[in-house]
Amino acid sequence: MIIYKDVLQKLKDAGYSTARLRKDGLIGQAAIKSLRYGKDISMGTLNTICALTGLPVNELIEYVDDDPPAN
Repeated sequence: MIIYKDVLQKLKDAGYSTARLRKDGLIGQAAIKSLRYGKDISMGTLNTICALTGLPVNELIEYVDDDPPAN
């Protein structure tokens, strides 16, 4: 499964509070809520986050195998 690495904090550190993201129409409320609760976001939203933070995708998300192979 994909997990987010403190994406909202990284956006805040880059000067983008959730209020500003919504007000400026950069990221919608549904995407912000998805980030908050670890739900899926679109590639477009992820692209926007990379652009706003200046961070590569591997600093924002991580893949964790949530179904290890059976022994």
